[in-house]
Amino acid sequence: MEHSPAAAWLTEAASAAEQQGAGNLLRVVLIVMIVGCVLTAWFLLRGYKRKDD
Repeated sequence: MEHSPAAAWLTEAASAAEQQGAGNLLRVVLIVMIVGCVLTAWFLLRGYKRKDD
């Protein structure tokens, strides 16, 4: 597997999006963004948990 620079990968992704439409790329970006927000909220809020013994 060859290492390709980020600019080349982004160019390939953009050309693939033009051929297939923006639906799939946008869907993946939205899913990753939502999962990232949920994980960030969980990580930040777990510090506020109180132990009531």
